Amino acid sequence: MDNQTAEEVASEASIERNGINMSEFSDEILLNILKHVPTHDLALSVRRVCKKFATLCLDKSLTNYVQVSRDYQVNDETVKQVVKELAAEIRTLSLSGCYWLSGSVIDQLYKCRNLVKLDLSGCRLTSLRLSKILSSLRDLRSLAIDINHGFDSNQLSSESKATLSRVTELKQTLFTPSYGVVPCCTNLERLLLYFEIHDFTREGTTVPCQLMVGQSSVPHYQNLHVFYARHAPGYVNQTILSLYLAVFSVRVPDHLRTFVISIPGNFPESGPAAKNLMDGMAKNGAVEALQLPKTWLDSSSLLHILKLSTPRYLNFSRCAVFGSHLIHCVLNDGKDLKHLVSLNLSGCVHSLATECTRKAEDDIDCQVLETLVRTCPYIRHLNLSAAHHHSPAGTEKHLCTVLAKLKSLRSLALPVCAVADEGKGSEQSSSNNLLPASNSVMLGIKKSVRIGVPAYNPKAGSETAHSSFKVLVEGNPFLEELELIGSNFSSAMPRNEPAIRKEQAPCSRARHIGDEEVAGLGKLRFLRRLTLAQLPGILNGAGLLQVAMSCRDLQVLSLANLGMLKKITYMPALMEALVHCKQLQDLRLEQPYISANAQFFQALGHCHSLRRLCIISRNGTFQPDGVLHFMSSCRDVIMCHNFTGRVMTLTCTSLIPLPMPSFLAERPSLNVVIYPLLHEGLAHVIRDVPVVHLDEITLFKSRVAEDPPHLWW
Repeated sequence: MDNQTAEEVASEASIERNGINMSEFSDEILLNILKHVPTHDLALSVRRVCKKFATLCLDKSLTNYVQVSRDYQVNDETVKQVVKELAAEIRTLSLSGCYWLSGSVIDQLYKCRNLVKLDLSGCRLTSLRLSKILSSLRDLRSLAIDINHGFDSNQLSSESKATLSRVTELKQTLFTPSYGVVPCCTNLERLLLYFEIHDFTREGTTVPCQLMVGQSSVPHYQNLHVFYARHAPGYVNQTILSLYLAVFSVRVPDHLRTFVISIPGNFPESGPAAKNLMDGMAKNGAVEALQLPKTWLDSSSLLHILKLSTPRYLNFSRCAVFGSHLIHCVLNDGKDLKHLVSLNLSGCVHSLATECTRKAEDDIDCQVLETLVRTCPYIRHLNLSAAHHHSPAGTEKHLCTVLAKLKSLRSLALPVCAVADEGKGSEQSSSNNLLPASNSVMLGIKKSVRIGVPAYNPKAGSETAHSSFKVLVEGNPFLEELELIGSNFSSAMPRNEPAIRKEQAPCSRARHIGDEEVAGLGKLRFLRRLTLAQLPGILNGAGLLQVAMSCRDLQVLSLANLGMLKKITYMPALMEALVHCKQLQDLRLEQPYISANAQFFQALGHCHSLRRLCIISRNGTFQPDGVLHFMSSCRDVIMCHNFTGRVMTLTCTSLIPLPMPSFLAERPSLNVVIYPLLHEGLAHVIRDVPVVHLDEITLFKSRVAEDPPHLWW
């Protein structure tokens, strides 16, 4: 105690010498400051500063909610100490995605007897371990878990089943065919299901679709308010989901207000469950969020549902069967869509072009979007990607000009061709001459010249002065997330199938979007997430540097297939841009023929906040020394995925095991994968990647309006 008192006096004396005595701040101010400090730091470090901090750090506003997820530096010992110190105080605990924590740490959670909410998705969990934890949590109402191979609900004790009977919120990720704990949860109001089951075992045998004996009880859905299901590609996932949905053919919950099924590709034709579900939701008239497989959509039933509801989230992704007719009907016949905040029309809006306006691709029916803006003025998240959108001549009818009227937009996904102005390209003014590198404000970047296409001149802003894209950017200055994805883009990174894919040619209008338009994104000062995919008009990459210099809060950057695929001319600009990305946490780079050399990894070293890096390159190469130096110098990087080349080279086999032992001690969550993109064993490697990384960064997809807002706490 004497040593501790001496330390406190020394700490206070040090503070006073600097002229600031934090102990004089009011408790309210200090609590507002301390709420931004991780709970484990409060419990194990900050509380030892002085007596006042020792009291404040145990305030209920700071200790009731403990979130370890996303804190990749936390190790087993830290979590054990937090549980030991705060077990009686914790009411909400999130370990979501903490795949690196050992089973012995999870075992300690039974001490947190006052837990009301517990998220263990992504953690190492067995039937017996879950039973031990749940047996002591009598107040638990919200639970998130994974159902792994070997899970047996018969191993759950009667006490744990009693706890599950009181749970009202369940988030369950399935890695094996099972009902999991759903049959035990008799009072569910919110059910979220994620299906991650592979069609084949590691040995190559087919995974059976039948559920185990004793797990065939009909799930209890009578009190359900929210039903959400998302499954990865595969026949088994589709079959097991059908079994979960079968109960809707018997009865639809009276208070069901959110029904979302997110699936890749086609789902089986609608059966009794689909028809009964549509009829039931049309009767209760309380739908707030809706997404259905496109084979289930019936225009008359859908319109009847929307007339009696005030939806906040609608997703018609890939519903090309109705095209613009569906959107017209929804917008014109819906009773009230002013509360709509999230709308996903990815791959859905197809034009009604006439023969006189038809060119290489169709032109957009502008009335659809004008009606959208008028009917849904407060929309915050809008996805129009995966389709061709060609606006007619004239700024008033241009897609960007129309969308600029949506002042509440915070996230937006558009096809690249949608932001191009008709006639731009070959008719560009010849006055946009190239500047010598010494005169450029692009800080010394050497400009690469493509014959017939002028490179971006930062000093000559005449072209963007009247561009429709500039109108969109200036009309939505508070955008936080933007995706510009080529309508023909498909990622070379597969999930279950081989990676050998032939790149589709980009839309002809996409060639008109280049460095100049990308540079204009620098006006989005609040931009945090940016995705650029299949922009063949990128030349020297000067626009990327402008974005990096202006958008200082940029946290996630995803670049794919920019400029010429076989000659990467934007790499010098990208390396210079990385120097300015001080807040960048996730970087995904997909491009054929990438040469990830020492200079590239040296530039990455300036991204002091970088946590995750993913490089995907068909026929690409990397420099092993650069990777090792990067991982050694950037101590906070916890994920490094490098999928390049065709065959397993000596470099790959020697580098894969090298970083792990030396780095795991200080980075327990480290996940390193270095593997050839076109190797036949890639699918087996992918299934070992933690789902949190695989879903969020390794696999490419449009993420705007992907899920309803506030789906889970």
